[in-house]
Order: sequence, then structure tokens, then C-alpha cells
Amino acid sequence: MWQRSVCVGLLALALGYLCKALGENVRKFLCLFPLWSVVLALQSQGCDLTALPGAPRSVCFSQDAFSFSRSVNACVDVVLSGVKLLEALGLEPSEGKNHAVLSSGQDLREAFAHFMERGAAAERFFSDAEAFQAIARAASEHPAAQLYVGGNAALIGQKLATNPDLKILLCGPVGPKLHELLDDNVVVPPESMQERDEFHLILEYQAGEQWGRVRAPAANRFIFSHDLSNGALNMLEVFVSSLDEFQPDLVVLSGLHMMEGQSKEMRQRRLMEAVASISDIPTDIPIHLELASMTDQDFMSNIMHQQVFPLVNSLGLNEQELLFLTQAASGPHASLASWSGVPDVGVVSDILFWLLKEHGRTAERASDLTRVHFHTLAYHILATVDGHWGNQAAAVAAGARAAGTQACATDTIDASKVFLKAPLEFVTSHTEAPSKISLNPDEPVVRWHREGISFHFTPVLVCKEPVRTVGLGDAISAEGLLYSEAYPQ
Repeated sequence: MWQRSVCVGLLALALGYLCKALGENVRKFLCLFPLWSVVLALQSQGCDLTALPGAPRSVCFSQDAFSFSRSVNACVDVVLSGVKLLEALGLEPSEGKNHAVLSSGQDLREAFAHFMERGAAAERFFSDAEAFQAIARAASEHPAAQLYVGGNAALIGQKLATNPDLKILLCGPVGPKLHELLDDNVVVPPESMQERDEFHLILEYQAGEQWGRVRAPAANRFIFSHDLSNGALNMLEVFVSSLDEFQPDLVVLSGLHMMEGQSKEMRQRRLMEAVASISDIPTDIPIHLELASMTDQDFMSNIMHQQVFPLVNSLGLNEQELLFLTQAASGPHASLASWSGVPDVGVVSDILFWLLKEHGRTAERASDLTRVHFHTLAYHILATVDGHWGNQAAAVAAGARAAGTQACATDTIDASKVFLKAPLEFVTSHTEAPSKISLNPDEPVVRWHREGISFHFTPVLVCKEPVRTVGLGDAISAEGLLYSEAYPQ
């Protein structure tokens, strides 16, 4: 478990008066699940849960500070309506077409239409620096544009920094605007400061929004950038050299997907250097790797097989990243071209099982990978190798609660703003004799077991009109990590 003095528990709240306003399924799950509250208490002698009868198992920290370390990607997100930006750029509606790399406005409008039509998140590199700068200026000057902390590492750090008892070390290319936006609990080493910010453009769309003949089935976003600093992992060595002084309880790595903008030779060299740097992190510090949208299957295969996965203890990813991962490595259900609607729980479960069996720790394999946190709009699954993690039910529940509150920009779940999208019945596998599970609102976190691997599933109450979709996955991973208990080996 993490080595510090925070005690975390979950408390189920009685909210009967809110329940009456909802339909039967949503009402039950709302009353018994996502409105669990977080209780934080600093204790000098461990945790006292006598005040929390019936609460799930706690996570206790035995010393007097709680520190996280974050690396390596950080930027400023320029967030605005994708349709409004494309209209401002004079780009007419287009037929959708996927592009691995963007090089023009034509590529941008085709890729945006492709993913908007599917309601799917995606991230792409824009190769033409001059064209990107022109688009970035138009985006940042648009009256509807908003600037936020960006980059998976910075977003996870910013989320955790809202807890005043946590200290975050962020190593990434931090320019003046990003530094201004960061929470005071986020520490940036001087070597990470640079004169210019890296900007990422976040084009959002709402469920049902139309652009020409394209209609979005769900709210989501399309991200693109011409980010060379993050793509080269320029701050990785600074990050690793800072660990001795900072002495973190947990390390979070992200930004490998940004390397797709580099030449094949460059990213191969930097990947091997990244492996060497990660290997220098003390083995008693758990490492979480947050994945993001990628397009190069060979590069993804290299990340899996060239000792990156075996060096980390935990992974965070969504449905697009999970499917791409199994396609890159010819895993189960690799022939599936894309998800149709809510990802099938049995298919997801099969891929998570394969991932931990083929790349995780076993009696025959000295891998450190023992945990995968999967999140999609309708539900989350936390898969862990037995004997390495505790508090999984609380961790997956906390992540689901964070998804609902952050999407709606509320401190608690607002009954009038959410709906239940998760399947109420599902099978746990399509490659072995499956179990059929029916969700029970009295026990909203469902558990099943398969050959030494435990699965914890929970539904999400989905925001009807999300205020902001960017960073939801990072917020989910951050909350799940905060509640997870890593057993020392």
C-alpha cells in the first residue's frame, strides 16, 4: 500500500428524497452507488474506521505526508466546439475519413467527421507546424475558447492536487501559461520550465450535435497538436533524476503516444532510453502508465514487448485503446474493427484477462504488471492479479463517481442530470464457459474471478449534457489510484 498518513474510506449516503424523481433502474443505482462520499482523515497512528460502520475496506497510510510523482507530458488545452472552430476556419462539412497523421485542414475536417460520426475520442499529430500555428491562433482567439491544464500526466496531477494533503511532482514541458494554471500543490522542477507553452486543441461535440450530414451519437472530443517537446519525452531524464529527492509513493507515466509524431528511428531510440530510465525507478515505488489514442500498431507492439509493460505495475486505458492494443498484438477479438454501441463486457473481460496473462506477472514471468483499470462511458472494470492489490471495489467505485461528477461539473451526482447506460445483464467471457451476471443495485460493484485474476465491474451514471469531456479518463484513473492498495512484495 502507499506509504503515507492518509486514511480513506467510503460511506454510503441515504438519499431517499432524490430517489423518487428517477426511473427504477437509475434510482436504485443512484441511491446505493455513485453518491458514496469520500472521507479523508489524517491520523498519526493509522486509520480509525469506527465512525464508518459498513464502509468498504479503507486505505491507510502510515507516515505523515502523501506524495505522488507525475511524468512526462504536460501542455495547455485549448477547448472549444469543434463545429464552431471548423466553421471559423471556413472548412465545410465533409465525409469522414480516418487519418493517422494530419497534414492539412482537409485532413482535419475528414478526421473530425470520422470520429464525430462514431462518438469516439481520438488524438492525432498535426505534421505541418505553420498550418497548425494558424489553426491554434484561430482557436485560442475564438470567443468560446477556454484554456485548461492539459496532458495526461498534468491532468492526473491536477486532479489529485485538489486534495490538500497530497504533493505532486510534475515533470514535463511547462510554459508560463501552464505554470499559471497549475494547482499550488503541484511542484515543477526548474529544469521543466520553458519559454513557450505546448498547445493541444480539443474539439468537443455534444450528443445529437450535427455537422452537415454527420450526427454525433454521444458527446466526445477530437484532439490534435504539433507537440515536439512531449513527443520527444524531453523531460524523462529530469523526472527520474528528481525522484531521489522527492521520494514519491507512486509514479504515473504518460506521453508515450505523443512519440508517434517523431520519425521511426527517433521514437525507437527514445523508447529504449525510456525503458532504461523507467528501470532506474526504485522497485518499491508502484508505477502507473496511462495510455492514450494511438494509430501505429508496430509502435504499440514495441511498447508492449520491449519491456515497457513488464516495468509498470498498473495501466489505465479506455475502449479505443484496449481494442487497438489487442489488434496490435493479435490478441483475443483482434478481428473486431470497432465497437458497436456500449462495448461488450465479455469481450472487454477477455482482452483484459489476456493482457494480464500474457504480459502480467505470473509464476513463470517476472513482470510487474498486475493491474489494469478500464473505463468506458457506461461502466468501468478493474482487473488485478490476485495477491497484489486491495480495496478494488472502492477504487472502481470512486473512479465511476468521478466520471459522473466531473462530466456534469457538480460536487455530487445530480439526479436530474444523469442516466444509466450500462447493461443490466451480461456474460463475463466469449472465449470460455461464461458466467451470466445480472446487476443488483444492492451490490453495485460486481466481482468475478478467472484463473488468478479478479475483475471488479461497476456501472457509471452518465451525464446527460456533459460540461466538459476532456480529462475524464485521467480523473477516473487518478481517483482509482488514490483508493487502490498496493501490497508490498
